[in-house]
Amino acid sequence: MKKTVHVIGAGAVGISCAIHLLSDGHNVVLLDREGPAAGASFGNAGAIVNGSCLPTATPGIVLSALKMLLNKGPLSIQAKHALSLTPWLLRFVNQSRETNYLNSAEHLIALTNHANSSWQRLLSNTPCQSLMVQNGWLRLFETTAAFDANLAARELMDQLQVPYQLLNQQEVRDLEPNLAPIFKHGFFQSDCHSINNPGRMLESLTDHFIALGGTFKQCNIQDIQIQNEQITLKTNQSDLSVEKIVLCTGAWSTQLTKGLNYRAPLAAERGYHMMLPATDAISRPVVNADRGFVICPMESGLRVTSQVELADVDAPADYQKIQSYLPDVQHMLPSIEPKIESCWMGPRPSFPDSLPVISQFSEHIYFAFGHQHLGLTLGPITGELIADLVAQRAPNIDLTPYRHDRF
Repeated sequence: MKKTVHVIGAGAVGISCAIHLLSDGHNVVLLDREGPAAGASFGNAGAIVNGSCLPTATPGIVLSALKMLLNKGPLSIQAKHALSLTPWLLRFVNQSRETNYLNSAEHLIALTNHANSSWQRLLSNTPCQSLMVQNGWLRLFETTAAFDANLAARELMDQLQVPYQLLNQQEVRDLEPNLAPIFKHGFFQSDCHSINNPGRMLESLTDHFIALGGTFKQCNIQDIQIQNEQITLKTNQSDLSVEKIVLCTGAWSTQLTKGLNYRAPLAAERGYHMMLPATDAISRPVVNADRGFVICPMESGLRVTSQVELADVDAPADYQKIQSYLPDVQHMLPSIEPKIESCWMGPRPSFPDSLPVISQFSEHIYFAFGHQHLGLTLGPITGELIADLVAQRAPNIDLTPYRHDRF
């Protein structure tokens, strides 16, 4: 007999897990303290980067990080949280060693190679298909120095057979003619997709889940406890006794695993965006590699995303740096209206090895968190893999590298 599964967290990963579990015939209850896509899944660049393989911890990252910190680049570390972040940073530096870096890359692409196909399967027979379009992922370089610094990434992609196209200055102009003629080099992955309103996509998928018979409840899970093999969710409303759970609460996940006596090196890489008025001047997400930001055409306006801010997951947001990119965006796209309409911050859940946890923790508890910058890209394939674990089916990907006890 199928049991009831409570999925905690209604971001891209949690919603995907809930839909796939429901498709397997389980009774599924999706829980979130705010609502669908209220966390990092809401404010991202909307990119589904098929074949993404570059771990965050790359050889030479220490020197690169110091340069970004000293030159007021996209990386920042809140001083009052530096001490508590030290163990994570030391693990991160260790992961940048060549062998660890290559291992992480191989395990990352084992997941991301399924990004496009898993999204297509998730969206089949839903009203959400039109929200995802194949328009590619474009990275641009103003200087040859920045382009040359990207060589190791391209060599890794060559090694792992990830397709891409190099563009000269004229080819960049042909692809995006409204950009200022400042980019000497381009790097284009044509098989990537984007979603021009991630929040609406996930809200629509939640509505689809409910229409199929799933249940959504808004409540704040404060603790998870096990006593005499009974799982209890402590909430702001009441205690819930549940049969099975899948934990998908992103950067907050290890706060909830303390009652399970599970700890892991999960950090909050906080990303920011600002919204400018809508424009049809560009047709896809575009990365400015020299200046460290992405401009993304969205339904609600032009989104500018940037920053890796290492801090406590619940620390107050500081919007000064994201707002400081406005002149750079104008320099890149002169036709925009330079009016900041809103700003946002969301914490990306990141392990030092850049790999998520997709794992069965105990007989009735499953973990799916730590997808760093790729939560939207990897949500659907993670949902399929969790459904396999719950059904005790053999997944088509070896899940050993993503085990919860690998640290």
